[in-house]
Amino acid sequence: MEVSAGRPTIIEAEPEPLTVHCSETAVIVVDMQNDFCSKGGLFDRAGIHISAVQKAVGPTRKVLSAARESGVKVVYLKMGFRADLSDLGHSDSVNRVRHLQLGVGEPCIASDGRPGRFLIRDTWNTDVIEELRPQPQDVVLYKRRFSGFYQTELDDILRSLGIRNLIFTGCTTSVCVDSTIRDAMFRDYRCVLLADCVGEPIGSELPHSNHEASVLTVQTVLGWVSDSERFESALQAGRPAAAVD
Repeated sequence: MEVSAGRPTIIEAEPEPLTVHCSETAVIVVDMQNDFCSKGGLFDRAGIHISAVQKAVGPTRKVLSAARESGVKVVYLKMGFRADLSDLGHSDSVNRVRHLQLGVGEPCIASDGRPGRFLIRDTWNTDVIEELRPQPQDVVLYKRRFSGFYQTELDDILRSLGIRNLIFTGCTTSVCVDSTIRDAMFRDYRCVLLADCVGEPIGSELPHSNHEASVLTVQTVLGWVSDSERFESALQAGRPAAAVD
């Protein structure tokens, strides 16, 4: 694993290219877990189309491989609540009411036959999907609200690692990814959204989707927008040339 600390990496993006150092950069994987991405998960059970999220899996897998090879830290965020739902919110809070309407906490049977509970920690439901399985060197954090910064250790961990630049992947574009990007921007992180590594089912049938609206908002006021191919190319260009005997 190489860490290109001294050599700048230029990511082609909108509204303009962004120069970063790998040692100061992390890839954030938001909520790519079975309840949102897999058949039999919460979204699928609720009749929410998961095709847009599944489409992001392939590009994200390539990004994670390239990031690890270049020494870029990978951080996973997972939406998950305690088994007693004590962290879901007050009885009349929007977070609690809307999640209960979706079925959070209800029992289910996973596709592999294991018992599960929708969006409950340490179950099949909140496991990261197999295609994007975390590696031992990665950071994995639970969150209980849409933003990965809300009452989590995320900010402390990133600052302790000297991270300034966040590369975003995951789901859903206009809810948890967008919420986390906004909170990151408020904390002066520089955020890059990889548009083909995120997915959004809400508004997908509309002439202009929520995904497109979030992409436009990010590149206009919150940060930068790029894609998996340009990010991988930037990492490749930033790696030191192989030594020649």
